[in-house]
Parts: sequence; structure tokens; C-alpha cells
Amino acid sequence: MRETNVDLQWDDLRIFLAVADAGSLSGAARRLKASQPTLSRRIAEMEYALGEPLFIRKNQGIALTKTGARLLPAAQGMAQWATEANRAVDAKNSPVSGRVRIAAVPAFAFDFLPPIAERLKRKHPQITLEVLASTERLNLSLGEADIALRRYPSDDPDLITVDEVVIPIGAYASRDYVRRLPARYDFRDLDWIAWAGELEMVSPNPEFAARIPDFRPAFTSDDYSVQVAACHAGVGAMILLKTSHRLKRPGELVELKLALPASLRAAVSIICHKRMADLPKVKTVVDLLRQEFADLRKSQGAQKRDGGTNDPKARKG
Repeated sequence: MRETNVDLQWDDLRIFLAVADAGSLSGAARRLKASQPTLSRRIAEMEYALGEPLFIRKNQGIALTKTGARLLPAAQGMAQWATEANRAVDAKNSPVSGRVRIAAVPAFAFDFLPPIAERLKRKHPQITLEVLASTERLNLSLGEADIALRRYPSDDPDLITVDEVVIPIGAYASRDYVRRLPARYDFRDLDWIAWAGELEMVSPNPEFAARIPDFRPAFTSDDYSVQVAACHAGVGAMILLKTSHRLKRPGELVELKLALPASLRAAVSIICHKRMADLPKVKTVVDLLRQEFADLRKSQGAQKRDGGTNDPKARKG
């Protein structure tokens, strides 16, 4: 882009977004109910002002240039703000609504988020929660997600670490599997369920390998839900979060009496981009997550006062 300041108007960015989303000028024209020549002229004016092209014209539509790709997340952020502003003006008393995307590692997505989703549905049914479960880190700056649950706080100046907590963990197995175990058992007596393939170095695999000579899991999968299903089926044991929904349903899985390595800890941070943190729908979900964190800390503090747990000390961000 040129070094001179360019004053991009929201109307221009709205056209840019429509063309980027539609993948063609004709599709954007239909969406905006405008003529294709008008959109083509407006895009050309933007590109002239920037000094660089935003789109590559192809036979089958158009694609973003590097400049267009850099502009896209900021334009998407402005679109979200514009939507929230219009909603606030048009219906001051209407409930907050829209889609909120949370990126989380599979364990947090599977064990931690469903109970929160249930509470969100009861309190704010107009908000749709979309959970993106993956071991890959999505880019919040590029708008790939609105909120992230990560194992460590962020050092990116554009991201905010809203809160942190350590969720207690335990080793679990089915009741039938536990009945078959000897009266005294340790790590080497158990059939462990673990990660497979490209994820074989994801925790808890390294901790198992460090503690068990020639460690060989009894069952592996690159899908966390498949691992949990195998645990329920009695294939073996696995490390799971001690989340509220698991603790409130005793009998499905039994916690094993094992002292887990200190390196096995489920620290989780709520992370959000600065430009998204105050969006009403995002803030609503973040507040619900923070309340869950506060409840976890309160529960852990009560257990420690009663002398009934060795759970790691939670850290408040």
C-alpha cells in the first residue's frame, strides 16, 4: 500500500467484503442490489487510492491479492461492529444475537464447552455458539475465530488474555474395566488410550512415555471423541478433565486412584482480539466463560479448605 494515509469509507469496505465473500462481481452485485459496472468502478477507485490491486481477475471469478487478504480481517471486524451498531439503534431492547465462534483444543471443546453451551442457550437463545475443535491454532487477528481457549496466555499485543484457570484432571476408565484391575495398580498396569498419527506428541503421550518404559498405548485415535468413546466402551483408561458435567454423572466413568505427574495440567486461558472483546455477543459468551472459571476457582478453594483434594492451584488472570 502507499505510505500516504488512505481514508477508506465503510461503504467502500462493504463493497469490498461483498465481492470477497461472493467471489465475483456479479454475485456481489446481486447481494447488494447494485449494478456490476458500479461495483467494478468502486473497486477500481479503492485500488487506485491504495496504490495496489485488491483482487485478481480470473475466468471463473476473482481472488484476493496479498493486499486484499491483509485488508479482509479489518473489514470483517468493521462489518461486525456495523451490525451491532445497527441492532442497537433499531432495537434498543432486543436481545443480543448472532454467531460466536470459539476455537479450542479437543479436550476443552468436548469436556468444557457443552455445559456452557447449554447455559448460553437458556439465557441467550439468540446467540449461536460455533465450536472449532482442533489442535491447530486459529488466527484471531485474521478473524478465524472470535474467542480462543488455549493452554497458555497470549503475548500478542493485539490479543487480550481475559482470564485463566487450571481445570483439575484425573485418570478415568469404565466401571467394568476398573473391576478387572488388580487391587493395587500403577501406570504400567493400565491400558492407556492416547493420541495417534501426527498428534502422537500431544499431551498426555509424552508424559506416559516418560513414566512408562517402552510405552505402547492400547488404543489410539486422532479424534478426541473417539478416544472418549473407547474409554466408555472399556478399552482402557485416559486422562480427562474433572468438569462439572462429568462429576455430576457418576457411574459412567470411574476416576482411578493414581497420582498424576505434575507436568499433566489443564491450564486454560480465554483469549480474544481487542477489536472483538466489547462486541455484545462476544462479551456475553466471554462473561459466561469467566463465570465458569470463577466457579471452578471457588470449588477448588472449598475442596482445599476441606482437605479433600490435591488439585493444582488455579491462577486468576
